[in-house]
Amino acid sequence: MKDLSVVIVGGGSGLGALLADRVVEEGASAVGIIDINPDAAEAALGSARAKGLPTAVARCDIQVGPECHAAFEKMVAGLGRVDTIINCAAIYPRRPPLEITDAEWDASNGINIKGTYHMMVAAVRHMQGQEPKGEVRGRIVNITSVDAFKAHPQNMHYAATKAAVVSLTRSFAHLVAPDNILVNSVAPAGMATEKAVASGFLAELTKASPLGRGAKPPEIAEWVLMAAGPKNTFMTGENIIVSGGYIYA
Repeated sequence: MKDLSVVIVGGGSGLGALLADRVVEEGASAVGIIDINPDAAEAALGSARAKGLPTAVARCDIQVGPECHAAFEKMVAGLGRVDTIINCAAIYPRRPPLEITDAEWDASNGINIKGTYHMMVAAVRHMQGQEPKGEVRGRIVNITSVDAFKAHPQNMHYAATKAAVVSLTRSFAHLVAPDNILVNSVAPAGMATEKAVASGFLAELTKASPLGRGAKPPEIAEWVLMAAGPKNTFMTGENIIVSGGYIYA
């Protein structure tokens, strides 16, 4: 991530917070976080601030388009430019398949699909107008899920939203390829984050893993950094599945 200005959406906790530390370790020049919880976002920027890097925080309900664009403009104002955006924000509501309510569908669609779309639009509009660093004008990485590629009746509304994000990733990649903007996604299996462990469903998911465990967040972060960083100059429209053998693709 050397010399790149990075924004993490949903960077206040989980994988996003880990990535806020990792991009600093990898040499990012500036780091911003967009999150519904600004206090958590502030805490996640500790490593960047300890190194004296430019930082920015914006509170945002990513279901609301104008809020997304205002938050992104705050990132640009605070960081100077945005070279990479990583979309981590999502919800994972568990509900029996025949009992999913309209409100649950709307929340899942609003955050996981529409929110990701809004942030990608904001990023593309900015990146199209900035000078490239090397060959690449900007990079977008979306966090999807292996559930997008395998039947998941226990949580089908979540799986459907992640399949939609895979489609958005491919469509945006094709749209902005002439601008030298690279758009990819990373699809992890169940990650052993604090929230996942506390929820109690991680043990159920790991039974299906040939490795017999969930992914450690740092294991997923490495693939995100690869897609988001300067070593990626050609890959676009791809979805990287990191499932520990849960699914083969």
